[in-house]
Amino acid sequence: MASAPTAEALMRSRFSAFAVGDGAYLQRTWHPSTRPPLAGLDAALRWTSLEILETTGGTPFHTEGTVRFRAHYIERGTAGHLDEHSRFVRHAGEWTYVGAL
Repeated sequence: MASAPTAEALMRSRFSAFAVGDGAYLQRTWHPSTRPPLAGLDAALRWTSLEILETTGGTPFHTEGTVRFRAHYIERGTAGHLDEHSRFVRHAGEWTYVGAL
């Protein structure tokens, strides 16, 4: 996956990586200060859709941004969703995921 020009685009690409199980991409796009040793992917979850609810900053003209989103999934036949307000910063010129606010 190519680098994202905005924090929102990175959020969308990270969702896609979760959906297809691309842990290497998740690791590369996680800020080194908060990156876990391995991006844990739960095989029981099937990520189905993403709603971007709000963004602040995060454009090509910013160095920080936030994305509030709702990610929908199915786990063992039951639908659910994850709501998060995430922080992104540029690291070495690329957008990276820092963590939940």
